[in-house]
Amino acid sequence: MKTNKIGFIGGGNMASSLISGLIASGHAPEQIWVSDINPDTLSGLKHDLNVNTSANNEDVINAVDVVVLAVKPQTLSTVAQGIAALIQQKKPLVVSIAAGINQNSLSRWLGADTSIVRCMPNTPALVLTGATALHANNKVTAEQCDLAENILRAVGIALWVADEAELDAVTAVSGSGPAYFFLLMEAMEKVALELGLKQETARLLVQQTALGAAKIALESAESPEQLRKRVTSPGGTTQQAIETFEQGGFTELVSKALHAARDRSIEMSKQMENS
Repeated sequence: MKTNKIGFIGGGNMASSLISGLIASGHAPEQIWVSDINPDTLSGLKHDLNVNTSANNEDVINAVDVVVLAVKPQTLSTVAQGIAALIQQKKPLVVSIAAGINQNSLSRWLGADTSIVRCMPNTPALVLTGATALHANNKVTAEQCDLAENILRAVGIALWVADEAELDAVTAVSGSGPAYFFLLMEAMEKVALELGLKQETARLLVQQTALGAAKIALESAESPEQLRKRVTSPGGTTQQAIETFEQGGFTELVSKALHAARDRSIEMSKQMENS
């Protein structure tokens, strides 16, 4: 990765994960800056990762080529407007990982000519297996696109979408997606206990099965449908379970849930834009 000076406004879990991933991929800690309102957060980042820290957002912006906005969505308006003048002066690339804040809002707060990449990461980024979608506004250069992609690839895969509106679908699929899998795992573990398995046995079996299925899907060129059919023997136990899922309207329920998540993402974005 080309050496760029990267700054994080906000030093919470997602920022910490991105910083750890960057360092693991070869980015020098001394080229990374972080600001946060919590002294303990800054102290921990300094101690654990040996990065530059400051309680002042301006210190970070003055030092870097790219600014990652990693604060909570409900505080981003205040933070962005507070740094807008310096962003206009220094002209860094701005990367936002705040959910539900669209580029119109960011441009309004930071300035219309700001180079902005909006990202939708998910929580597996915390263990460096994240899935992130990115969208750049028309002020972002090809070099800046590469830089943003490299930052997010430090914690998993990073994919570009052509239309910012697609990020609402991304939110429904991968942003909220880990919770769907946890829900299924939770239900499977509960039933495993009902079937007589011990807690530790049930949990480990469910966890390892989820990991194994995901690994097969990632490493196979076949679709999930093909993989499912491959492990579903006619007349067997798996077919009986699959048919029960389908009789209960499983596919339709998944569709309804993801559409609801997508619609809520659109609603939240509009609320933030009008606030």
